[in-house]
Amino acid sequence: MCIKRQRRAGKAKLYSTRPTFAFDIDEVIKPWKSEESNSEFKLFDFVSVANSTNNFSIENKLGEGGFGPVYKGQLSDGLEIAVKRLSAHSGQGLLEFKNEVQLIAKLQHRNLVRLLGCCIQEEEKILVYEFMPNKSLDFFLFDQIRGALLEWKKRFSIIEGIAEGLLYLHKHSRLRVIHRDLKASNILLDCEMNPKISDFGLAKIFSSNETQANTNRVVGTYGYMSPEYASEGLFSVKSDVFSFGVLLLEIVTGKRNAGYHQYGNHLNLLGYAWEVWKEGKWFELIDPLLRDSRETYEISRCIHVALMCVQENAADRPTMSDVIVMLSHDSMSLPDPKQPAYFNVRIMDEAEMASNFIVPITVNEITITDIEGR
Repeated sequence: MCIKRQRRAGKAKLYSTRPTFAFDIDEVIKPWKSEESNSEFKLFDFVSVANSTNNFSIENKLGEGGFGPVYKGQLSDGLEIAVKRLSAHSGQGLLEFKNEVQLIAKLQHRNLVRLLGCCIQEEEKILVYEFMPNKSLDFFLFDQIRGALLEWKKRFSIIEGIAEGLLYLHKHSRLRVIHRDLKASNILLDCEMNPKISDFGLAKIFSSNETQANTNRVVGTYGYMSPEYASEGLFSVKSDVFSFGVLLLEIVTGKRNAGYHQYGNHLNLLGYAWEVWKEGKWFELIDPLLRDSRETYEISRCIHVALMCVQENAADRPTMSDVIVMLSHDSMSLPDPKQPAYFNVRIMDEAEMASNFIVPITVNEITITDIEGR
């Protein structure tokens, strides 16, 4: 499923008319410079990045996020890359840029997208990633035709990969990291459809003795945000667990939690899943594309774990260590989940919120992402 395209032979004239940001380069690159000398992270010059994307041509554009536009590129050695270019006057983007560069020296895992390097040259602030040829999970999951390519075995493999990536962030990396924006569009897929968590611009580092933090700057995506974070600005590893639970239900059902969807008398996927689970009709949740799957017990267990992850009270939710154990040990008995958060709340999707200029509860910043591939 990996399709490679040749780079255009001609190169457009290079130009850069970008605003100047107050930016301390040494502050940003110090973390990775202090790492081992064989670190693969590199500083790219602007000309090579511009050449790789045909001078940021519209044909090379993959999408647009809160950070700025994302382009596909190909370096002179043939390596395909994804290039994020900081948008003009993007305060959010500048913060995300510094956050990603400062984190990358400490984060290396097979289920995290690899940041190859950055470009900090005059007004330009650019991030260079490995290119993911199969785009993002939402590109397949919420499409009736492409979704058929995700049989249950592959979906379960994706679930396990996301869980392993989150566990690494929460427990096994040198830092305890809270992602804060886990969602289907931030799960990228490589040539073999292996999942890689992306977009660490909103991530927060916790010290070893911290369990939760509070912020007045609530960022993330409505529909995936935990209730304590959306309403009070409180976040912890359990915030990511909540997002994982939403994502797990979306993978099983092939439907989004947010937006206009028919869930009987229910306003969102969480409420619908809770009701049919209580009635013993969990099989109604299964994506019709999976109805012929023989792994029904595994699917029902995933629904059970997902409902445990989206419980209203953060203390009731499992850790990612618990989640991985529950998913991998069929004989382990699971406690009954309690009522999920947002049980009777209609959750709008990102596009709808943007078009209506709606800011939910105390949320004063929402990431809007429409990336078709990276």
